Amino acid sequence: MAVSREVVEQDYVIEQVRQLFQCTVLWCEGRACLEYESKEELDKISDYVKANFDKDLLDVFFTAVESLSQDA
Repeated sequence: MAVSREVVEQDYVIEQVRQLFQCTVLWCEGRACLEYESKEELDKISDYVKANFDKDLLDVFFTAVESLSQDA
């Protein structure tokens, strides 16, 4: 689903990412932080945000961090 190039609310973009990808959105001081599982997933999310909303990933999320392994 492509969105027209008009202004899109940040919360809408975040919700679309949460629905389509196996990632977690963390909130720190009111800012969204993306937690992803792998570099490949991060690339897919970034490409999706750019293609559908014409935004860079870090224009939507304050930061993006890789999930820590449960084995640690």
